[in-house]
Amino acid sequence: MRSLEKQRLRFIVCALIIPMVLLIGFVVVPAFDLIRMSFTNWDGYSKSFDLIGLDNYQDMFKNKDLWLSLRNNAVYFFGHLIFIPIELLFAVLLTSRLRAARFYKTMVFMPYIINGVAISYAFSYFFSPINGAYDEILTMVHLEGFIRNWLSDPKIVNFVLTFVSLWRFSGYHVILFMAALQSLPQDVQEAARVDGANAWQMFRNIQIPAIMLMVDFVLFDNIRGALQVFDIPYVMTSGGPGYASSTFTLYTIDTAFKYSNFGLASTMAVAIMAMIVVIYLIQNKIIHGLILKGGKK
Repeated sequence: MRSLEKQRLRFIVCALIIPMVLLIGFVVVPAFDLIRMSFTNWDGYSKSFDLIGLDNYQDMFKNKDLWLSLRNNAVYFFGHLIFIPIELLFAVLLTSRLRAARFYKTMVFMPYIINGVAISYAFSYFFSPINGAYDEILTMVHLEGFIRNWLSDPKIVNFVLTFVSLWRFSGYHVILFMAALQSLPQDVQEAARVDGANAWQMFRNIQIPAIMLMVDFVLFDNIRGALQVFDIPYVMTSGGPGYASSTFTLYTIDTAFKYSNFGLASTMAVAIMAMIVVIYLIQNKIIHGLILKGGKK
C-alpha cells in the first residue's frame, strides 16, 4: 500500500514538475526578458545596447500610427463581440434535433480548420477589383452601385477584414458553445420541458447560466484574438493603404524587423500583454458578478 502511495505521489510530482518547467522556460523567462529589453535601444543584431529608461514607453504613447493600429484592433474586437450571441444561437440550434445536423456542424467548423494564410489569399481574390467574384456577383444582381475598392478604401477595409475573421473563427466558438451545452444535465432540461418551459425560457434561465464559464472563455479568446490579429491584414492588405488596416501586432512586427527597433517592439509587446490582462480582469469581474446574481435568483 505504501509502495502504491509512493508511486501515486511520484506521478503527481512529475506531472506537475514537467508543465511548470515548460511554463517557466518558455513563458515566464521570455516574458521577463521582454520586459528587460523594453528599457533598451537594442536593434536586434548588435552585441551591445544601452539602457534608455522609459524612453520607449514615451515614444509608444506619442506614436499616432500605433494608436491608429490599436483602433483597428477595436473593430475586430467589437465585430466578434456583437457576433457572439449569434454564435450561441447557432450552437443551440445545432444541439437541438435538427435534420442533417452533422453536415451543418462540419460546414460551420470547416473554416477554422483551413490555414489562415490560405483563407486570406482566397478572400484577396474574392474582393479583388479586377476579377473578384464579389464584384461580379453584385453586377449579376444589378447592384453595381455598391461596388467599392474593398481592400484599398480606408473607410471600409477594416470591416471587410473583420468579416473574413468572423468567417474563419466563428465556427470555433460555435463548437465550444455546443460542447458546453451538450454537457448540461438532460434531466434538468427534461424537467423544465415537463413544467411547460418554452425554448426561450430554457435558453435564458437554464442554458445561459449553466455555460457562463464557457462564455467567459470565449470573451477572453475574443480579447486575445482581437489584440493579436496578424495573418489576415498582413496577407490581404499588408496593413495598407498607409496604416489604415494595420494592427497592433502587425505594427509591432514591422517595428522590430523592418525598422530594426527591437527595444520599442518589446515595449509594444509588453503593452499588449498588459492590455489583455487588464481587460480580462475587468471582464472576469463582470462575468462572475452575473454568475453570482444568477445564483441568487
